[in-house]
Amino acid sequence: MTAGERAALAQAKARLDTLDWWPRPVRIAHVRLATVPWLFKLPWFRRFAGYAMWNLVLLRRPVSQGGGDLVTHELCHVWQMQHRPLRMPLSYLRTGYDRSPYERQARAAARLTSGPAVADPRTSL
Repeated sequence: MTAGERAALAQAKARLDTLDWWPRPVRIAHVRLATVPWLFKLPWFRRFAGYAMWNLVLLRRPVSQGGGDLVTHELCHVWQMQHRPLRMPLSYLRTGYDRSPYERQARAAARLTSGPAVADPRTSL
């Protein structure tokens, strides 16, 4: 990983650490970011800008192109899988992508922790 990717991951962790949604904070020691634009040209991945696979976060574009909210969103999925390693990914088969509570939570994590104006995102839930 590049220094910029490590910094983006640390910043996303700091954002998620303001939330108390899971029993333990997200662990990033083994999490890796990879920019793989070719992957997102494949039919299944076209609709995504990022994709989390347990400890691997795949991105369409480099984090240097403004990926802070996206990295936070995808790291939230990593956090979810750290607590529910099978239930979380399998839930998409039951609910689909658009109605997934895990997807809603990851979107909320990025939204609630963005910007300096958010003092305590837990009160906004």
